[in-house]
Amino acid sequence: MSRVPAARIPGSSTASSMSGEPLLRAIGTFGLAAAIVNITVGGGIFRLPSSVAGSLGAAAPIAYVVCAVAMGLIVLCIADAGSRVSLTGGPYAYVGAALGPYAAFLSGVLLWMLGLFATAAVATVFAASVGQLVPALAPWQPLVLLVTFGFWSLVNMRGVALGARLNAVATLAKLVPLLLIGIGGLFMVRPEHLTVVAWPSAADVARTSLLLVFAFAGVESALVPSGEVRDTARTVPRAIALAMLGTTALYIALQVSAQGILGPALGQASTPLADAAGAAFGGWARALLLAGAAISMFGYLGGMTLSVPRIVFALARDGYLPRALAAVHPTHRTPQAAIVVQTVLTLALAISGTFERLAILANVAALALYLGCAVAAWRLRSTAPAGAAAGPRLPLAGVAPFLAVPVILWLLTGMTGREWLGFGACVAAASVVYLLVRAGRADTVAP
Repeated sequence: MSRVPAARIPGSSTASSMSGEPLLRAIGTFGLAAAIVNITVGGGIFRLPSSVAGSLGAAAPIAYVVCAVAMGLIVLCIADAGSRVSLTGGPYAYVGAALGPYAAFLSGVLLWMLGLFATAAVATVFAASVGQLVPALAPWQPLVLLVTFGFWSLVNMRGVALGARLNAVATLAKLVPLLLIGIGGLFMVRPEHLTVVAWPSAADVARTSLLLVFAFAGVESALVPSGEVRDTARTVPRAIALAMLGTTALYIALQVSAQGILGPALGQASTPLADAAGAAFGGWARALLLAGAAISMFGYLGGMTLSVPRIVFALARDGYLPRALAAVHPTHRTPQAAIVVQTVLTLALAISGTFERLAILANVAALALYLGCAVAAWRLRSTAPAGAAAGPRLPLAGVAPFLAVPVILWLLTGMTGREWLGFGACVAAASVVYLLVRAGRADTVAP
C-alpha cells in the first residue's frame, strides 16, 4: 500500500524516522481493539448518563447517536490515515506526515494534553471510588494512586506485549457489570420513562454531544503505540471498527436501561448506573456496579500508562523534548524514561487536584485533534503516488473527511467563550515553544 515519503514524516531528518523504530511490533487486532475499548470505556460512562439525561431528558439517546455518527466519521479518517503511517505517535504522526512539522507539533501537544489531564482526572475519581469500597483506604488516596501508577508503570516498562494482555483482561473485567445493566436492565425498563415530552433544540444536542465526546474518545490515545502494532494497514482499521461498533451499542443500551429504570430521577443520580442496577436487581447489583466502576478506571489508567508515554517518546524522537526521553530499553524495547516522566507528571496532577480548571480544555483539544486527523486523511489519500497499492478498502473513506470536518465544526459551536480563550492560550504557548526549538536548530546548523 502507499506510504508517505520519509522526508515528510515529522522529525524525518533523524535516522530513526527514515530507517524505522526499534520498538517491538507485538500488538494485534484484538489487542489493539481491547486497548481502544479499555481507554474509551473509562470512568466517564459511569457518570455521564446522569448528565445527559439532565440536559435532554428522555431524548438523551439522540445525543449518543449524533456523537456516534460524528465519531464514526472521525475514526474512519483516523483509520484511513493510520493504515498509511505506522510510526509511533498515532495522530501526531498522521498529521505530521500530511501537513508538516508545525501541525505535527500542535497535534502532539493536543494529544498529550488530552491524555495527561484525562488520566489525572480519572485517577482522582478512581482513588475516591476505592475509598468508598474500602473505607480504611479513604484517608490514603495519594498512596492508592502511587501504588496504582507504580504497578502499571512497571508492567508497561517490562514490555508492550504484557501491558496489552493485561489491558485485555481489564477490559473483560469491566464489561461484565456493564453488560449486566446494559442488557439485563432492558428487561426492567418502564416504557413511560422513555417517552419524549419535548424534543431538544439543535443547540442543546450540540452541547450535550460535545460532552459525550469524552465518552467516545480513546482511539487517538490507543493508537499512539502505532510503532508497536503488527501489520498496521489491516490491524488499525479492523481494531477501530470492532471497538467502536461495540462501544456505541453498549453506551446506548446503558442510557436506555438507566433512563427506563430510574426515569426523571436519573438526572439527579450521582452514581446513575449503580443506582439503576440497585433499583432493578437489588443491593448486590449496586455494589457490583460500584466495584465495576473502580475496575474500569483501574483498567483505563493501565491503558493510558501504555499509550500516553509514547506521545512523550514521539516528541522526543523528533527533537521537541530531550533526546533521553526517546531512549528504548535494550532488552524490553520500551520507552522507559518516557513512561517514568509521564507517570510522575500524572501522579502529581492527580494528587494535587489543581488540574480541574483545565480539564475542560481536553474537550476542545480532542475535537481540534480530530479536525487535524480529518484533513490529514484527505491529504495522505490525495498525495498517494500514482499506481500505488490502495491498501485496505474502507467504506466512505474517500468522503469521510468532507463529512467529518463540518460535523466537528458544528460540535465546536457548543464551546463557551471562556473555553475558547483557554484553548487559544494553550495553542499560543505551544507555538512559542515550537518557534524556540526551530530557532535553536537553526543556530546549531548555522556556519
